[in-house]
Amino acid sequence: MIWIRARRSSDVTYFTRDSGGEIDGLRDGGPGWWLRGAGDTTDPEAVSRVFTKGPRIEVIGYDIVVAAPRPLSVLLAVDLEQAPHVVRAHRVSVHAALEYLEDRALVVRRRFGGEDHDDAARWDQVVGFTHGVNRHAEPHLHDHVLVGSLPQGSKYALDSRSLYVHARAADALYRSTLRHEVSTRTTFQPWRSFRGVEQVEGLDEGYRALWGGHNEGRGEKYLWHRDEMVARWSRDSDLLESRGTVEIPRHRGPFDEQSFAGALEGLLNVTRRHVVEAWANATVFGQDPDSLRESIDFMYPALRDSRGIRESSIGVGQARLTPIVRECGPRPLELAELAAWQGRYRDRSRSIEARSR
Repeated sequence: MIWIRARRSSDVTYFTRDSGGEIDGLRDGGPGWWLRGAGDTTDPEAVSRVFTKGPRIEVIGYDIVVAAPRPLSVLLAVDLEQAPHVVRAHRVSVHAALEYLEDRALVVRRRFGGEDHDDAARWDQVVGFTHGVNRHAEPHLHDHVLVGSLPQGSKYALDSRSLYVHARAADALYRSTLRHEVSTRTTFQPWRSFRGVEQVEGLDEGYRALWGGHNEGRGEKYLWHRDEMVARWSRDSDLLESRGTVEIPRHRGPFDEQSFAGALEGLLNVTRRHVVEAWANATVFGQDPDSLRESIDFMYPALRDSRGIRESSIGVGQARLTPIVRECGPRPLELAELAAWQGRYRDRSRSIEARSR
């Protein structure tokens, strides 16, 4: 999930003092990494420069928390050999989510001519901190990504409303990318069920109960060492009560048209963020984020340049592409195949029209 927390203090010692020792050796270097910018991520002064503010603005930035689904976090504990690849897949996916937010949600609202306008903007610096546990020492792969409220070269603060409304689409994109990256980099096969539950093929469902993340109280923050964490997870695993595995249904293809159509139910107008969220969640095994963006731009050209909270919109029927799906089956994911899929429908439509004359 993605949570966005407004920051009013430039004190970043919560991040710089935490060495993230619980997953030492599973990532490149320490917990801090620059998505954009440079500097010592253990130096509070260097990190705090990410935060920016303008006059009369209390919020100086945002802490964007990007967390892996529970079964993907569990992989850090059950397969120590492949765990580094899971962490790398997570960071690639975090980067994809932040690129989406910057591309579509980072806008500065200006008013002229009696109308509001959303101008595209860009962050000057972005820094993340990767950790592998929650306060109860359960596997919990997540990042805190810090950004400023004043975009690069702007004297106006970003429109926070836009950031929040695009968070769901960014989260869906993160999880789709993560499913894709983990399956590419490891022997695990993550997938998403029709009911929207993130799964890993062959992983015992008992781990979901063992490390469920539902605890009374917030717990105290403790700095773990890697060997301590591995030992604790090993002891916890001895208490595992097997609940069996959930296998991928044989009929599941790469794209779930029923899930996609259902996600748009009840909307009067469909914007690009709605399409991105529905599409990403419908990719059963995930999709490369660049491929996903190109496919959506191709299929929905009217939404290509939409951003902010005043996005262009289309109708639900136009978004679902129901006639093509009924005629040609579920859409493929790759752009070339998608163009052929759409072309087959047009050819058949022309053929039917010619025969009816």
